[in-house]
Amino acid sequence: MSDLVFDLPDGTTVPVTVTRLLNAGYAGREQGEVAAHVAELAELGIPAPTVTPAMYPVAPYLAAQVDGVPVQHGRTSGEAEWALVVAGPAPEDLLLTVACDHTDRELEVHGVAWSKNAGLDVLGRGAWRLVDVEDHLDELRLRAWVAQEDGAEQLIQDAGLAALLAPRFWLDELAEMLAPGTVLLSGTVAMLPGVDQFADRWRVELADPRNGRTLELAYRVERMPEPIG
Repeated sequence: MSDLVFDLPDGTTVPVTVTRLLNAGYAGREQGEVAAHVAELAELGIPAPTVTPAMYPVAPYLAAQVDGVPVQHGRTSGEAEWALVVAGPAPEDLLLTVACDHTDRELEVHGVAWSKNAGLDVLGRGAWRLVDVEDHLDELRLRAWVAQEDGAEQLIQDAGLAALLAPRFWLDELAEMLAPGTVLLSGTVAMLPGVDQFADRWRVELADPRNGRTLELAYRVERMPEPIG
């Protein structure tokens, strides 16, 4: 389990003990494009899912609100996403926040589920109630920037939430799994070509232009010492 606390725009805080963590995959709204992407990944040796969209259970302790993500080697990278947080049984207890699924790319070729369990799911410290943004969800925008320690930030992901299946899809599809204490990550959007994803720092934002609000997270990628033995 993992204990998180979310700050809401009205000044209240909501504590959540994460008992179930789910990572959606291949969750683009246009599933024809998803099928083409699956074929591209297969050529790189990444196994295709048996169905799309896919859903990967992740160890709950990997949900974290941190400033640093430990990794074992240099081929890991983040994925900008939204996260649905089920903080309680009522509709107003459904929270939306920004997230970054930090994934082991070396392990991904052996199994996507394995790679999802090899890194943290970083979540923002701020959140919005889903009922407050659901009527204009497609207007929200997800962006991510990367940087090396000695360089400026580069935009690596930029898409509206219309590119992804909406929270309501998962609420209907997985109703029995989404008990209080569940956190579900949305799956990610395409990375911009020519940008090195194996960066030292990641920053992700979820912006609501209608209300002029932004949720943000940022973290360093921290290489662990080499194993002995």
